[in-house]
This record gives sequence, C-alpha cells and structure tokens, in this order.
Amino acid sequence: MKEKTAWEKYDHKELKKVFELNEAYKEYISKCKTERECVLEAIEMAEENGYKDLEDYIKNGISLKPGDKVYANNMDKGIALFLIGERPMEEGLKILGAHVDSPRLDIKQNPLYEDTDLALLDTHYYGGIKKYQWVTLPLAIHGVVVKKDGTKINIVIGEKEDDPVFGISDLLVHLAGEQMDKKASKVVEGEDLNVLFGSMPLKEKEKDKVKHNILDILKKEYDIEDDDFISAELEVVPAGKARDFGLDRSMVMGYGHDDRVCAYTSLAAMLKLDSTDRTCVCLLVDKEEVGSMGATGMKSRFFENTVAEIINLVGDYSELKLRRTLKNSKMLSSDVSAAFDPNYAMVNEKKNSAYMGKGLVFNKYTGARGKAGCNDANPEFMAELRNILEKHNVTYQTAELGKVDQGGGGTIAYILAEYGMEVIDCGVPVQNMHAPWEVISKIDVYETMNGYSAFLIEA
Repeated sequence: MKEKTAWEKYDHKELKKVFELNEAYKEYISKCKTERECVLEAIEMAEENGYKDLEDYIKNGISLKPGDKVYANNMDKGIALFLIGERPMEEGLKILGAHVDSPRLDIKQNPLYEDTDLALLDTHYYGGIKKYQWVTLPLAIHGVVVKKDGTKINIVIGEKEDDPVFGISDLLVHLAGEQMDKKASKVVEGEDLNVLFGSMPLKEKEKDKVKHNILDILKKEYDIEDDDFISAELEVVPAGKARDFGLDRSMVMGYGHDDRVCAYTSLAAMLKLDSTDRTCVCLLVDKEEVGSMGATGMKSRFFENTVAEIINLVGDYSELKLRRTLKNSKMLSSDVSAAFDPNYAMVNEKKNSAYMGKGLVFNKYTGARGKAGCNDANPEFMAELRNILEKHNVTYQTAELGKVDQGGGGTIAYILAEYGMEVIDCGVPVQNMHAPWEVISKIDVYETMNGYSAFLIEA
C-alpha cells in the first residue's frame, strides 16, 4: 500500500492502456444493464476467446484436458467459465466471483393501468435503493417477454437516440410542504414508483382509451399482449450511456458499477489466460442484491453441480474429489467497496476507508456492527495476496465499509467460504453506490483488472 495514487506510477504509454480498458468497459456497462444482458455478452466474449459450451461436452461425453476452455450458462442469468489446469482438480480452483445484478425497478406481473387519462406501469423495487433518487429521471426498459408458446421477445426501449424514454413523477416544490417534512425513506413510497408510460387515447374505445392505445402499440411493434406481462421479466433502469466524469476524464459515471465493474474486470482477466497450473474460474451470478437466493443466486447448487461435471469430464468423479476441490480452492469475491466521499466524511473512519485512485480495495470483512454476517478472511491468505500484488506492481488498499456503528454490507464471499476455501472481498471503490448513477475511477478499474490477473497467475 502506498500513499500516492495509482495514477502517479504510470507514464504516458501505460496511461493509454488505462483509458483503452475503460473505453471497452464503458461500452460494456452501457450495453449490459440487466443480468441477462451481462451473461449473453460474457458468452459472446468467451466464445471469441475460444471457450465452448460445457453442455456439448456433457452430451457427447467429451473429456476435458489441460488448456481446454468451457463455460456453463445458468438460465441466461449466471455463468461460470473454466480454464482447465495442469494440476489435479483436488488441489483446488482459483476463482474470481462477482455478481451481475444491480438495484433497479422491476415491472410487476399485472402492471399496466390507466388513471386520469394517463397510462402507468406498477413497479416493485429490487435491492437497496433510496426511492427518492428514482423520480424525474429518464428511464429505459430492458428485459424479456416469454409468450405462451415459448417465444422470447427481447425488449430494450429508451437507449437509442430516437427512442422514447419513461419516468416517475415527483411533487412540485410549490405543493411539497408536507412531503418535505417526511423522513427520506418516506418522501417517495414504494407503491408510488409508478412509471408514466403514455397519454394518447385510442378513439375507437369507450373506456381506458390510453391503456388500449399502449396495448395497440405493444402488439404492433413487439407482438405483446396484456396477458404476456405475466411471463415477462422487465427491468426499469436509467436511460443513457456511461460517460466520462470529471474535466480530466479520470472517472466514469454509469449505471450498475455495483457490481458489473468487478464482473467486467474479472472476465477481462480470465480471458487473458490461455494456460494455468491450477484450474481457473470466473463466476458471475445473479440475485446478490436480494440475498443470493433462487436458482440463479450464489446459494443455489449451480456452481457446485458444475464443478462436479467438470471433475467428471477431467477424470473419475467422486464426492470426495468434489469436496477436496472446493475446500482447497482460493477465491477473490470480486465486489465493490464504498469510496470515501469528502461530502459525507462523517460516516467513515479515514485510516480504514477506500479512496478513489488508490487501486484495488480489500475488505477483509464486511458485515454490520460487530462484523455480523461477515466473512472474515484469514491473515495467511491476505499475506499471500500482498506478496502477489507487490510482485506484479499492483496498487492496492484495505478498507472497512464505514464506521463500526454506522452500517455495513455483504457480498457472496461467505457463501463460498462455507466450503472451507480461502475467500476475501476485493474490488473497485465506488461513489454513489446503489444510486441510479454511480462513479468510479478509471485507474482503479485498471489496477483491479491487473490484480485479478496476478491472482489467476500466481495463487
């Protein structure tokens, strides 16, 4: 760890690489605003780098050998990439694990209604948000609609220059006396996060004329009926691309840095490798923001089952081999940390805070108040990582998530630690975390990707 920022160690040639990586990241985060979009993009990137679908190996009984590259797709909402190593699987895996879901608004199953000649959509917020931050913003809708016959219709509305956008209204300040006296958590209620969707009537109808006009447009343009919302997964997200932030263009403002910045850098580090001593894994999962539950969350058996399939294709499978493989693994839980903000210095303890521009952040533990719910990494593992990063000239820092009594947070680290493997949280520091638009430093993205690469090479 050094007092200087990571910017100060690079010459012009190296800084060009910093900005090139971040241009690619900006394109990724602008395009991938849902977990499905992240996974499908990851598959495309992986296949371009020689990865093949594990299902084809399983169906055809094809063995895996060192140097083989495969991926497993979990319902289009999670993915695990494997680069098979030279050494036996029982010696453990080197894992980079991130999540690709982000806080947002989900459209309900029976969402469309009309009120006072306006068409609106009901929503249910997903993950920890400040609800008042989501009003008066230009919003887009991303997702998938699955019709009764199984046909999937991919939806992205609000991202092209000539697309319409949507929004949630707020009360004008002239009439907001009572609203302004409310607690921040009550200024905007969850049931009031209704998306304004249209206002033009369909003359041929007697009632709900605006709603019927909307349905008419949905039918003509997307072949969607009102009932199709029942089997839809539509997410309301901020409209627009990630942008350079700051006059010096040193930062990136975008939606979903938590945790797609760590997902992207993990994926980028993984795709740079063509061979390895021990098998390497890049694991991208869903549902972290709501507790990692469900078939696509980290608490599912997807990863464990996939490792079992890999062991079976590498050699003779046994339950003992699976248990040894997981126990002897080492993992970086690739997740963001809260960047120190001088506007809100009172919630941090400066000696143990993460700072923008000072590289990859290690959170030895997260949790809340008294480390409740934390994964507390072993000092032996931390020492090993210090050695690796310093060998590869990676700038890093350590941090806690705010003052001891202030709050806290969690990641997927504790779930993998249940197998007995070494796990620690590390990633990019983020300002405005969980807000519609978050901010990160470009140099931290670069240092994090280099740190992840060093881990996959050396651990």
